[in-house]
Amino acid sequence: MAWRGCVMKLAKTELIRSTNTTSRSSRLNPHSQQRCSFRQEAKRPDTKKGNVTQETKVSPSEAGPLGPPPPPKVPRPTLFKPLMFTVGFTGCSFAAAAILQYETLKSRVGTAKDEEESEKLLQGSQDMTYWHNWWNQLSGFQRQLLLLMSMVDDFWSSLTEGQKTVTGIIAVNAVVLCCWRIPAMQRSMIKYFTSNPASKTQCLPMVLSCFSHYSIVHMVANMYVLWTFSSGIVSLLGKEQFLAFYLSAGVISTMVSYICKAATGRFHPSLGASGAVMAVLAAVCAKVPEAKLGIIFLPMITFTAGNALKALIAIDTAGLILGWRLFDHAAHLGGALFGVWYVAYGHKLIWKKREPLVKLWHEIRSPGAGGSRPGGGPGPQ
Repeated sequence: MAWRGCVMKLAKTELIRSTNTTSRSSRLNPHSQQRCSFRQEAKRPDTKKGNVTQETKVSPSEAGPLGPPPPPKVPRPTLFKPLMFTVGFTGCSFAAAAILQYETLKSRVGTAKDEEESEKLLQGSQDMTYWHNWWNQLSGFQRQLLLLMSMVDDFWSSLTEGQKTVTGIIAVNAVVLCCWRIPAMQRSMIKYFTSNPASKTQCLPMVLSCFSHYSIVHMVANMYVLWTFSSGIVSLLGKEQFLAFYLSAGVISTMVSYICKAATGRFHPSLGASGAVMAVLAAVCAKVPEAKLGIIFLPMITFTAGNALKALIAIDTAGLILGWRLFDHAAHLGGALFGVWYVAYGHKLIWKKREPLVKLWHEIRSPGAGGSRPGGGPGPQ
């Protein structure tokens, strides 16, 4: 019994110690119950007055399939500046052509008088012995150089007036083609030598793009057609009027291209002399529709110039309606229609009314001078 009493007393003593230990540990760690039995509350998102934000995560299945972002909308460009540039450039081109014709005729008159006087002075003063001795004094290299210059002069003299005129145009196109192959000039070439109504530079490329070709095949095709019809168009209009007609056709064809691109919303850059060349071809074909034409690789096939013009206009019209993007069909149509209009009406409305301008220029160049005015006559019709 005494042993049992001791055991009970010892058990009570241990129970009291364990109770005191538990209460003491509870006082030391008051959050132990929250850690073991409860979850810590998540922080609430901050809310502000007038601007409530809530972050939610949406699963991909709920959000739906993610497609490519829509392309940015390009604002429709205004064409007032290009239109005013087209009108002003065309007027200035024909005015400059009339003045150039005046100066050319005036210089020819002076040159003819000087040549007559020089021939009179040299006639009989020198014989073949002088030139024979002069030739013997030259070295072999100088003789070869003189022979080469003589061959070039003979070739140049054999060309028609039209071929001589377009030679400069072909040379400019060749230089621009070489500039496209220079990497350091790529940005400037795209900015100034390609026409696009959505570009910041709209007016100057309307002229420069008419002398710009990136592909050698494209340039060769355009320049071959220009060379073929150069004799006919220059004999029809004259050198000065042809230059004004060619430059104006390039700008007007680009303006037509601008209008079509703005209407359809397809803003892609264009370059090439196709619009101006189409104007030359259309002018000759409209003026001489019975002329026979052929294909360079198929000489056995011939057709009239009138039928060729109708076929080209039909092809470009179909390409414009169907949205073909191989060529700028709007520029082709613009150039062709301008060429037909000019030989039918434009020549009478523009070139034949240049008399007041030539008279004014003559008075400025020769104040107080009377008499005939070079370039004031009928000139090339």
